[in-house]
Amino acid sequence: MKKYFQLGDVFGYFIRVFKKPDPNAPTSFNLRMMHGINRISIVMFVICMIVMIFRAFTR
Repeated sequence: MKKYFQLGDVFGYFIRVFKKPDPNAPTSFNLRMMHGINRISIVMFVICMIVMIFRAFTR
């Protein structure tokens, strides 16, 4: 059961998304757009979580 609640892989993904891309890796326009959209969605999610936590504590 402990295995299912480990968050190390999740936080590792967040760090990998915002790292500089490997110059030797093959890239395409679609792949770059996918990673860009993932970055935007992660930032929006974090901002929403901060707002929700702030609103919960101020009520």
